[in-house]
Amino acid sequence: MKAGSCLNSSNTLIFGGIILFLASCFLTDGPHLLLLTGAQLIFVPMALRLVMELDKKQSLLIWFGLISVFLLHVITIHTGQMILAIIYLLFTLSVAFYGLCRFFKRGFINWAEISIDIGMMYLFMGGIWFFIHINGLNTGFSHKLNWLTAIHFHYSAFLLPISIGLFGRIHQSKLYNKIVPVILVAPLLVAVGITFWPLLEFISVLFYIFGIYGLIYLAIKTKFPTLLQGMLIRISYSALGITILFSLVYSVGRAFGMWYVTLDFMLVFHGLVNCLLFGLLGILGWAIDMPKSKQPVWNFPVSRIRGKLTAGNTYMSGLVDDLSEFVDIKGIQPMIVDFYEHTDKYQLFAAVHWAGWFKPVLIIYKPISRLIQQLNLPTSKKIVEMEGTIVSVNESLDGRKRPRAWVRRVNGNTVFTAIYSSHETKSRTYMNIALPLPFSTMIGILKLDNRNDTLVLSSTGEGDQGIYLAIGTLLFRLPLSENFIIEEASTGELTAIHKMKLCGMPFLRIDYLIMAKDITKREYSS
Repeated sequence: MKAGSCLNSSNTLIFGGIILFLASCFLTDGPHLLLLTGAQLIFVPMALRLVMELDKKQSLLIWFGLISVFLLHVITIHTGQMILAIIYLLFTLSVAFYGLCRFFKRGFINWAEISIDIGMMYLFMGGIWFFIHINGLNTGFSHKLNWLTAIHFHYSAFLLPISIGLFGRIHQSKLYNKIVPVILVAPLLVAVGITFWPLLEFISVLFYIFGIYGLIYLAIKTKFPTLLQGMLIRISYSALGITILFSLVYSVGRAFGMWYVTLDFMLVFHGLVNCLLFGLLGILGWAIDMPKSKQPVWNFPVSRIRGKLTAGNTYMSGLVDDLSEFVDIKGIQPMIVDFYEHTDKYQLFAAVHWAGWFKPVLIIYKPISRLIQQLNLPTSKKIVEMEGTIVSVNESLDGRKRPRAWVRRVNGNTVFTAIYSSHETKSRTYMNIALPLPFSTMIGILKLDNRNDTLVLSSTGEGDQGIYLAIGTLLFRLPLSENFIIEEASTGELTAIHKMKLCGMPFLRIDYLIMAKDITKREYSS
């Protein structure tokens, strides 16, 4: 049965977990321990049932995890408990690996799906701390603190990210995109704070407050598919809004020694509210009407070339055969069109500007780029000439139509090798550029637009455009973006500005001057 199907009475996996939990209630001396057991036997399989396509192998792994947790309430021999804890640890590792694979199939796009991915990966941290708790490993902290950290990673770090990921499938806004990364980083900060530095715990709770109350605000504004689902999800998030305030008061005590609530109170009140109102009602709410993922499936052609390029011997004139295939060239300066169609007839000069915050990275980046002779840009702002050669590439090896490689050199050293091609999606033709890397290829999908007589190439916006990394059959979107603006400055000269961002932060700008090699022999017609 596929992900997104609702829970029902025939779901033996879920009901098996519930039965094992009820049996565990009669075998547990400390009722508070059921807070973690409930998450492991009920909430974890229910959440996974919503976001995973469970085949027989994956269902079996979940069953191993559930049974191992239950048997830990029965078996008291240390060796047996260690083996069972290892089984549960391996189960959480398999979930984390599944989340990682989901992420690599998509990359840094769509915060809703990233939240689900990270939540699945966080579960492994819960498995580690549960293993520490069961085996009484000496971490320098109390047995109860190890247990609390395991609870933290099962609820705040697993259930919450999955819930806000599902919420993101029906709601999109700029505020949501700010809330998600805050909530995703907060579990690690809280865990580090609990373990090492109480002041950091206090600060991270403030992050949580911003994220959770923003989430409550968005949930109130959002129209859910059904009235009952909306009510349950809003109650679930509101419960977090209450318990996080007590967490703040408790963190004040740990950080500043001003105690207003005790740990025992937190275990009873905080634990029960999160378990019953946040965990149970939230999972049931999403099970009522499971939102489907809006993540598009990329099916554009990707270069099959990996590593060093072996180009053909046929020299070609331009980066494209006909620029009008990509954009309406009416209004674009004829020299711009001619540059793309007869690139070999132009000289290219460039001044490279690295952002100050990125310059320390160049210490590591530059030797690697020099070694592989790819993306090997100068570190100086000095204007240099980039000599270029355009040669054919075997279409059967590359896998795309009419590929040609533009090899650019500075002082005889190769700085770029980019293989140009194109593809069409929904009547839009994109520039499809591949930069071969060791065992992989960086893919730049650019959309071309005519703006006020200038040509704009961009990797941002709706559609195929973006910067990707192809490894094997995986296509992984990188947190990179680029924008290229080219215009005619004067007769016989073009200027271009190439800007790149990493995670939304500008890190590179290249200023180009493009000149015809022999303008007196050239004529440009509209």
